[in-house]
Amino acid sequence: MTHHAPLIIDIEAHSLTAVDRERLAHPLTGGVILFGRNWVSRSQLTQLCAAIKKVRQDLLICVDHEGGRVQRFRNNGFTHLPPMRRLGEMWMNDGPEGVGALRACRAATSVGFILASELRACGVDFSFTPVLDLDYGGSTVIGDRAFAQDHRVVTLLAKSLVHGLMQAGMGNCAKHFPGHGFVKADSHLDMPVDRRRLKAILADDAAPYAYLNTSLNAVMPAHVIYPQVDTRPAGFSKTWLQKILREQLGFAGAIISDDLSMAGARHIDGKPASYTRASLTALEAGCDLLLLCNQSLKGGAEIDAVLHGLSEAQLKGWWEPEEGSALRRAQLMPTSPALPWDELMVSAAYQQALAYLP
Repeated sequence: MTHHAPLIIDIEAHSLTAVDRERLAHPLTGGVILFGRNWVSRSQLTQLCAAIKKVRQDLLICVDHEGGRVQRFRNNGFTHLPPMRRLGEMWMNDGPEGVGALRACRAATSVGFILASELRACGVDFSFTPVLDLDYGGSTVIGDRAFAQDHRVVTLLAKSLVHGLMQAGMGNCAKHFPGHGFVKADSHLDMPVDRRRLKAILADDAAPYAYLNTSLNAVMPAHVIYPQVDTRPAGFSKTWLQKILREQLGFAGAIISDDLSMAGARHIDGKPASYTRASLTALEAGCDLLLLCNQSLKGGAEIDAVLHGLSEAQLKGWWEPEEGSALRRAQLMPTSPALPWDELMVSAAYQQALAYLP
């Protein structure tokens, strides 16, 4: 039986401490998310990833590496990837023969391939990309991270980027379901509320999830409340995750919570929520994996509290690990060997992808 280890945690520095190793070895820890503070150079990153795998080979090493302003590793050989809006602009610059859309799709595949192959050459398994939010022009947190406002453009560019990730042996994680682009508030700092009806959301913002349901390996729900559908944020809502995403839209991959330390995750049913309560509520709603970020910077007490809380809940029968969730986590791991950096740099596929970047 594959072991359900739902928690993805962070580490503070450039190398593992004894406390990091203890937390990563915990049976309920399923992965680690890296940030810019964990980066010095490619060789250091490669050594860090190897050290993580030495603790447990099955740990999923993740990063937010989209391109544009959300790219954790930017120097020492890493390609500066464009924001996704630039691909949407390529599409719109169609010309008389409609070649702009085709060029944009080719560029998106190249972005996906370069993104994934460079990360994998250093030992990173997985990136939380692509963004499927629509660009309505008012969201500061989404902004140029979105491909476009037209859900059809977003769908096809995202599918092309996913194809590039797959060529390099990396899975994908679409975010932020069912859509974060319409609201202006930043869920890192506030609790955004989208008051549109379900019909409107499904017709536009959530449409890419329906069209890509067989192409997506993982989905990250938004810390946004859609009161016409549920009073809880989407990541804590059985209605959104089970009835709509799973049953109505036919998604069968992993559901990964957004960062549970964000302001948008700290209130449930109108009341302040502890990290443990947020974790258990997300699992009950249908999340397979839980992100808990930046807590190592504060000494890691909240990481330890959640690991203890989940363990206690399991022992007391308040929460039961899911074998399906465990399998979905395992399916996010790369299954093909990665090209070492020096070989990647001179490979024909990599050189061709560089030539097609916008």
